[in-house]
Amino acid sequence: MTALNTAPNIADVDDFYAALIGAHEGLSDAESARLNARLVLILANHIGDRRVLDQAIAAAARPGAGQ
Repeated sequence: MTALNTAPNIADVDDFYAALIGAHEGLSDAESARLNARLVLILANHIGDRRVLDQAIAAAARPGAGQ
């Protein structure tokens, strides 16, 4: 069984963050939410492992997740 990796794992994290924020520039709140939803689905498809995806949902649903 593959486990969800929650340790820092993104190369050039500051550049990634800038690109993510840049993708939202000029979007309305609704457009931004749709972009986020599409990104989640694209990345979920890339991961593909339902057990890992379930672990990610559970981790994100915990209060304070990602802070």
